[in-house]
Amino acid sequence: MDLRKLKTLIDLVAESGIAELEITEGEGKVRIVKFSQTLQPVAYHHPEAGVPAAPVAQAAAPAAPAAEAAPVIQGHVVKAPMVGTFYRSPNPGAAPFVDVGATVKEGDPLCIIEAMKLLNEIEADKSGVIKEILVENGEPVEYGQPLFVIG
Repeated sequence: MDLRKLKTLIDLVAESGIAELEITEGEGKVRIVKFSQTLQPVAYHHPEAGVPAAPVAQAAAPAAPAAEAAPVIQGHVVKAPMVGTFYRSPNPGAAPFVDVGATVKEGDPLCIIEAMKLLNEIEADKSGVIKEILVENGEPVEYGQPLFVIG
């Protein structure tokens, strides 16, 4: 299955109310699972007898400054079109596709995302200069996760 079909399927899942889609085409099989990035883990506190409830409020207070410290990204953001493993170069030991400061044209390869043993080349969807690379080589990425900032 080619990258355009996968992107179309991912977009359909993202826009619809379904949480999971699995398609088998020939010998290939694709499973798309939608995760909401708005969900946050919730810690429940069940106070025991004699334990004051005040420490719960103190534990929640440090979370507010962390939310304010979220970086503001300026420029065009290239996001991951799928879940997989991010690679900056075509093979180990090779030079990366792009570095910070590199000029790219629309359609130039930026990275590879390995998904289900398939290497998917991710291309620039806008011309410009690479301002920032937001993912480290070999890290797992989620659908919609920012990868590059193009200015």
